[in-house]
Amino acid sequence: MAPATYTRLIRFLQEDLAISPASIAVAERVGGDKQRQRDKDPNSLPMVLWQYGLVTLDQLDKIFDWLSQAY
Repeated sequence: MAPATYTRLIRFLQEDLAISPASIAVAERVGGDKQRQRDKDPNSLPMVLWQYGLVTLDQLDKIFDWLSQAY
């Protein structure tokens, strides 16, 4: 994922879905560092958020909708 897209995704998570920076940081730590996270499949961050109970299924669906429009 391009750095600019990753930044927009993080902004979407925080501003539109009200996911805390701490929750995102946990998911990034579990999924690897930010640089590796950006280079990985863009679906990995949302899936880690969901697996750890940091987002609901409804929020996960919104994230995937956002990702599909971002590409």
